[in-house]
Amino acid sequence: MNIQIRKFFYGDIPDDQSGGNDLKNTQGPSSETKKTDWPLWEVFIRSRQGLDHKHAGSLHAADAKMAIENARDVYTRRMEGVSIWVVESKYIHATTPDESGELYEPAEDKIYRYPTFYKLPDEVNRM
Repeated sequence: MNIQIRKFFYGDIPDDQSGGNDLKNTQGPSSETKKTDWPLWEVFIRSRQGLDHKHAGSLHAADAKMAIENARDVYTRRMEGVSIWVVESKYIHATTPDESGELYEPAEDKIYRYPTFYKLPDEVNRM
C-alpha cells in the first residue's frame, strides 16, 4: 500500500509544480521530504499617521500579498499600525562600516548645511 500525503500552505497552487512541503512515500524512515524555501521579507510598520515607518522584523512568504497578510497577523495584532510595507530582503542593499569614511567624509567640510552656529530665540525651543 502506497500512501501519498501532500501539505499545501497559503499561496501554494495545487498542481505538480506547486511549492510547499511535499511528503512522499511516508512508509517508514526512507521517506523523502522536498522543501521549497520562500523568500525572506523585511517588514516596516507605521504606528500612526505622520510618523515614519519603523523596521518591525522579518518573515518568510511566497509573495508580497502573503507577506503583508502575515505581517498584519504577526506585527499588528493589537492595532499597533496604520500602514505596512514589505520589501523582499534581496532588494535591500546596505553599506559596511569600512565604507563610512569615503561615504561621509565629503560632508564634513560643508558646515553651512548644518546651521548649528546660529543663536535661536528662547521661544523656538524645538527646531
